[in-house]
Amino acid sequence: GFLDHVALGNEEWNPWEGDEKNELVASQQRYEANLKMIKNARSHLEQTSLRVQIWGKAAIGLYLWQHIFGGHLQPADVTAQWREGSQKVGKTYFSFITGPSVVPGYFSVEAENVVLVLNGREKAKIAYATQWLHYTQMLIQTHKIQHVAVVLLGNEQCNNEWIQPFLKRHGGFVNLLFVTYDYALVNEEDIFQWPLGVATYRNFPVVEPSWSMLRDPRSYLCNFLGTVYKNSSRETLMEILKQDGLDELCWIAARDQWQPQETNESFKNYQDALLQSDLTLCPVGINTECYRIYEACSYGSLPVIEDVMTPGDCGNSSMYHSAPLQLLKTMGAPFIFIKNWKELPAVLEKEKKMSLQEKIERRKKLVEWYRNFKAWMRQKFINTLENSFLPSDKG
Repeated sequence: GFLDHVALGNEEWNPWEGDEKNELVASQQRYEANLKMIKNARSHLEQTSLRVQIWGKAAIGLYLWQHIFGGHLQPADVTAQWREGSQKVGKTYFSFITGPSVVPGYFSVEAENVVLVLNGREKAKIAYATQWLHYTQMLIQTHKIQHVAVVLLGNEQCNNEWIQPFLKRHGGFVNLLFVTYDYALVNEEDIFQWPLGVATYRNFPVVEPSWSMLRDPRSYLCNFLGTVYKNSSRETLMEILKQDGLDELCWIAARDQWQPQETNESFKNYQDALLQSDLTLCPVGINTECYRIYEACSYGSLPVIEDVMTPGDCGNSSMYHSAPLQLLKTMGAPFIFIKNWKELPAVLEKEKKMSLQEKIERRKKLVEWYRNFKAWMRQKFINTLENSFLPSDKG
């Protein structure tokens, strides 16, 4: 290098030029490295912190995925053996699988965190749910997965003792339990109340409120399509409606026996009744909470709820003095709550005097509340998972 510089002669020779060049290259490299680091940090921030796979082994999984998360499933065909979907919400990447072909050991476990959606309604369902829990436990023991939450369609009388031993607090492996109905053990720490939602097992759709749904006059003051059980408050309701000829103003279709097999026609009838009535009557069944409440909200028909505790072990602890429907009440549901159907004639009298404009405002408020309720449930669900599953920064 030295001779080259001398040979150039007419140019001013700088013995430090080599170092400067190196310095320039080095600083360029440092700059690029920093840039890369910043880019990485940024994409790391945007990157998923949590991957969660949801195994939908009960119909309420569809309420969680399609109604609360607003997620989609492929194929769209509801009778398909295998359906799946995925979406990123906040820091968490969720994937969802459901269908008869989702069987323990016959699908790929694609995340370290699993949400298991189970049906705990009756003995046969519990036996099946328990198989899934044992399979999941084996995955935990072999370190294939790290964390587990369960979303449970609980028993209508809140007899959910069978799940207790699986919970972490009792030496099990389930970190979090989201359970339907006013279960007395809900503590907002590891056991949370979850909404029953709409009857997805009957393929109740995700309803987008239309202009006409919110603004058109409706033909009926109220509706009740359902089973009237012997010696139940539903019999009282029927008598009260007949007494004052109120059944002429309402869409009433009562039957003596519950029929699980919905025909296309009977389902269309039910949706029309919700869409054509200002109020939907919700008498208690085995539990005060029923699909009808959420289905009415979907169509802007205000639920009139018989606000009484049903027999069983639901919410009978002084902490839950606002049970039944603790979750909906806490969220400020704008429903009409009545203690006895004898109050109904007065409600309907008031209804007759309401202007269309007042009804429109009420519908808007109901539909808006329901949308916010689902968004809030989603956020709460995700926050609860992230708080429990992500490593905390606390030393």
